[in-house]
Amino acid sequence: MPGGVSSPVRAFQAVGGQPVFVKQAQGATVSDLDGNSYIDYILSYGPLILGHAPDAVVAAISKAARKGTSFGMPVTLEAELAELIVSALPSVQRVRFVNSGTEATMSAIRLARAATSRSKIIKCTGCYHGHTDALLVQAGSGATTLGVPSSPGVPESITAHTLLVPFNDLDAVAQVLESNRNQVAAMIVEPIAGNMGTVPPAPGYLAGLRSLCDRFGALLIFDEVMSGFRVAWGGAQNLYGIKPDLTCLGKVIGGGLPCAAYGGRDDLMKLVAPEGPMYQAGTLSGNPLALAAGLATLEALQDGAAYAQLEQASAALAQGIQAAAAEAGVPVQVQRVGSMLTPFFAAAPVTNYAQALHSDTQAFKLFFNVLLDRGVMIPPSQFETWFLSTRHDQAALDATLAAVREALQRIKNPNQTSR
Repeated sequence: MPGGVSSPVRAFQAVGGQPVFVKQAQGATVSDLDGNSYIDYILSYGPLILGHAPDAVVAAISKAARKGTSFGMPVTLEAELAELIVSALPSVQRVRFVNSGTEATMSAIRLARAATSRSKIIKCTGCYHGHTDALLVQAGSGATTLGVPSSPGVPESITAHTLLVPFNDLDAVAQVLESNRNQVAAMIVEPIAGNMGTVPPAPGYLAGLRSLCDRFGALLIFDEVMSGFRVAWGGAQNLYGIKPDLTCLGKVIGGGLPCAAYGGRDDLMKLVAPEGPMYQAGTLSGNPLALAAGLATLEALQDGAAYAQLEQASAALAQGIQAAAAEAGVPVQVQRVGSMLTPFFAAAPVTNYAQALHSDTQAFKLFFNVLLDRGVMIPPSQFETWFLSTRHDQAALDATLAAVREALQRIKNPNQTSR
C-alpha cells in the first residue's frame, strides 16, 4: 500500500511519527491497537455526526445486512432517503445516489456541461472536490499538506478547461465569467470551505455567486459533501438561504458508510440516464447498507435538537481554544461554522487559500503531537477541519481544552519540559 495507507493524510507525513491504527471506537472515543484511547475530532472526516457506532445506525445496518448486502437492483430505501433529502433541500427536486464525493462532483460537472453545452468550469483555489482530473487543480486538504497542489497524471488538455479564482473574491469570479463569455458551464464551490481548513463565506459572497451565475448563464454547484447536514438540517444552503442549481452530498448522508449523491432541479436531473443522454452509472450505487445508515442518521437529526447540542458544544470548544491562545500569547485564529472548526496558527483571520498557506505549520505540528500524547486526536494537518459529534460531552471538552492549554504553552516555550 503506498505509504501504508488508503488515503494520503492518514500517513502522518505532515506531523511526523507513526500513524495511529484503530482497533475500535465508541461515541466520541477511538482506541488504537496499542491500547491508547483518544477523544476523536476526525470522526472519519465528517460523517460521524452522531459519534462512533451509534445504536440506531448499527441496528439499521444489521437489519439491512440480514436481508442482503447488495443487489444491483432497486430497493425501497433509495426512495426513502431520496424523499428525506428532497424534503430538506428546496433546491433539490431529484437525486442520484453514488458511492463517493468524488463521484458526485464528477457527475455534477458532467451534467452541467451537458445542460449548457459549454466546457469550462470555475473552481476556487484550495477547495477540494475529489480527485477527478478536472478538479484536481490547486486542491486543498491532503494535496496542500503534501506540498502537491496538483498531480502528475492529469493531462493539461483537461485542466485547461478549469478556471481558478480565490475563495471569497466576487470580483475575480466576475472577471473570469466576463472574459469567458458563453464558455463557462458552472462554478463549483464549497459554500463553507473545509479542505483548506474551515473558512466561512464572506457576507454576501454566496448570494453574489448566485447572481453572477444567473447573469452569465452558468450553473452554480454547491459541493456540500462536507457541509451537507453537518452545519444545519439541509446544510449550508439552508443556513445561508441560497439555492444552487446542483448540489453534491456525501459523508453525513451515508452515516459513516460509502454513500454520496448529486441532485438539483427537475429539468437538469431529467438529463441523467436513463431519462436523458448524460450517462452515469455505478454497480454499488444505492447500496442498501449505506442507505440504511444514512437514513437512520438523518432521522436522528431531523427534529433539530442535535444541531442545538452541537452548536453549544462547538461554540464552547472554539471559545476555549481562542481564550487559551490569548493566555499563552500564541497567534491563533479559531474559525467555525456549526460543528466544523479549525484553529489556524496565523496572526489574522483566514479568508482564502493564500492566507491559509501562511499558517505556522511547525507550530501546528507541535500542537498536534502534544494533543496526541494527551489523548486528543485531531486531523493530522493544519489544512483539515475538526468535527464534533453529539457524543462530545462536557468531560470530553474539558479534557480537550486542558490538552490545548498545555500544547499552546509548549509552543510559546518550546524548551519547556513536558510533564
